[in-house]
Amino acid sequence: MIGGSMSIALKEKSFARRIIGVDFNADHCATALGLGLVDEISSLEDGIAQSDLVIVSIPVDATLTIMPSVLDKVKEQVVMDVGSAKLKICQAVSGHKNRKNFVASHPMWGTEHSGPKAAISGAFKNKAAVICDKQSSSDAAVAMVESVYQTLGMHLVYMNAADHDVHTAYISHVSHITSFALANTVLEKEKEDRTIFELASGGFESTVRLAKSNPSMWLPIFIQNKENVLDVLNEHITQLKKFKACLEKENFDYLAELMENANTIRRILK
Repeated sequence: MIGGSMSIALKEKSFARRIIGVDFNADHCATALGLGLVDEISSLEDGIAQSDLVIVSIPVDATLTIMPSVLDKVKEQVVMDVGSAKLKICQAVSGHKNRKNFVASHPMWGTEHSGPKAAISGAFKNKAAVICDKQSSSDAAVAMVESVYQTLGMHLVYMNAADHDVHTAYISHVSHITSFALANTVLEKEKEDRTIFELASGGFESTVRLAKSNPSMWLPIFIQNKENVLDVLNEHITQLKKFKACLEKENFDYLAELMENANTIRRILK
């Protein structure tokens, strides 16, 4: 989804003259080629050799495995990733001879869908793109990746990889866990599928939307960012217990206070 959506935009904006696709999944290759997301399919080695820029858009566990071999093959090429966890990948390549060619980044956009068919036009406009550990990359590599994200219409944020993983645990990763858990709660308590379908309103649908996300992508993110996710998850559980206690003890004044305090998020999310 991310790689395909980037491909659409970079071709629309004439940033890329030719896009080469590499994927171990033959069906994804055929789909990407058929949809025009890529101009050709190649092996990893040949694809890198023909490219100026290599975008690694795969689950974060696979990135940890593949990135060193990608960097082994580059000369002047710039390499970027788009994963939602940054610290472990930055640590994994910290001593690589071609570390300067790599820019760790994270475009802050996504949907609950995955695969090449999920790629859409105009996906990234006005969203944030995080560039991590900028000082570890060459100026030329950073400039190339900045240019990519500016072409996508994104605004740039710079931080170190450890801080990135803390903040994404707060604003993204715990949201997905909450959605997965809520979906499981409803599925456990409501055994009539049709009742869920008929009664589901916009609020429920938007809250559990993320529960449709691909586990093969999100499980590695939770694993790589485990400590930060546990920290924010413990706080989330504490907040749920407050709501539960208010109802059990009929402390409705405090319940109202909790909700009013939550309303102050409007200052940030207008």
